[in-house]
Amino acid sequence: MAENKILLVEDDQNFGDVLRSYLEMHDYDVTLATDGEQGLEKYNEGTYDLCIFDVMMPKKDGFTLAKDIREKDQEMPIIFLTAKTMKEDVVKGFKIGADDYISKPFNSEELLFRIQAILKRSQAKADPREEIKEFTIGKYHFNFPLRILTFDTDGPDEEQNKLSPKEAQLLRMFAMYMNDILPRSEALTKIWGEDNYFTARSMDVFVTKLRKYLKKDENIEIVNIHGNGFQLLVRAEEGASK
Repeated sequence: MAENKILLVEDDQNFGDVLRSYLEMHDYDVTLATDGEQGLEKYNEGTYDLCIFDVMMPKKDGFTLAKDIREKDQEMPIIFLTAKTMKEDVVKGFKIGADDYISKPFNSEELLFRIQAILKRSQAKADPREEIKEFTIGKYHFNFPLRILTFDTDGPDEEQNKLSPKEAQLLRMFAMYMNDILPRSEALTKIWGEDNYFTARSMDVFVTKLRKYLKKDENIEIVNIHGNGFQLLVRAEEGASK
């Protein structure tokens, strides 16, 4: 696996060298700049996975540098590493778009874990299925943005149901995983925000509701895969819209 590249901008040369060496010991490829202007030059010259900026720096402070980078890349992870601990400074840092704000002095191992957590989130690959807005599920058509589930009655009058936000989110995940297993933990984390006993029971209630919505098509079944999750089985040729 390729090393993650970090741009470290720190005006204290000695501290910057020590931190760079520490991160390199943990398999990061670190580029060090000692002022904001040099940091922007290094950023424009290279490709990075994460930036760590001191705030109080000559020529261009860390906040200004972060603003410059945010104009070019809204997704670049940025950590502010600074002795400025005033509430106003912390709030300003997060308003600019910081992913984390760590005060000096700090625990090196804690910084390492924070870097790892941010990189894990930022590098999670977007599922192309997330871009699909409308689905064909057997004899049903599901418009996710409008939260409308329509049953094709083969007649002039279509039957529609307006789903609640969570019902729509869950049905979309089922449709994304059509005829495949939807891990319970993934659905709970993405829709309910956490995976525990209470959210799992809530999900079971919503699964029951979706089964009722889909019961008009005998070729559709939501199956409980014990210990794993659920499976939306559609015994027809139709699939999700591409």
